[in-house]
This record gives sequence, C-alpha cells and structure tokens, in this order.
Amino acid sequence: MFMRITRDVGEKGQVVIPKDIRELLRIDKRKKVVFEINNDEVTLKSDEEPEKFLQELFDSPKLKKRLTSKQIKNVILEQYNEELH
Repeated sequence: MFMRITRDVGEKGQVVIPKDIRELLRIDKRKKVVFEINNDEVTLKSDEEPEKFLQELFDSPKLKKRLTSKQIKNVILEQYNEELH
C-alpha cells in the first residue's frame, strides 16, 4: 500500500499524525511511536510490543537450539542492524 499525506509543521515543530495513519498503525493516545532515519528518509512505526518482538526473535530461522544470553544479544543486534539498512 502506498499513501502520501502532507501536513504542516507547527510553530513548536509538531506534526499531527492523520487519523487514517493512526488507525492503520494502531497508534492510540499515550502510545509510543518510533522514528527511523535513513539518510534523508524518516519512517514512522508503531512501537512494538515486547512480547511480539521476543516471539519474532525466537521464531527466527537462525535459532536452532537454546542460546546463551550473549548469543541472544548478538541476534538482537544483528536484527536491529538489518532494520537500519
């Protein structure tokens, strides 16, 4: 899906997230959002639930056996670095 919406930046540098986008990303009041910056592009994402992140981590094809905490940390860092690129 491609959606493009233009909004004005207010005096305090604030931008209102349009209702359609809030509903699509399930962003409610007091929920956190994530801004990812890649060169000259900014991506807005709903902050993931920790349980969802852990489930995706443990469902990873890289995970074939029980890992040490150091190995888990390395998998997390790899996944984080992949998302940044």
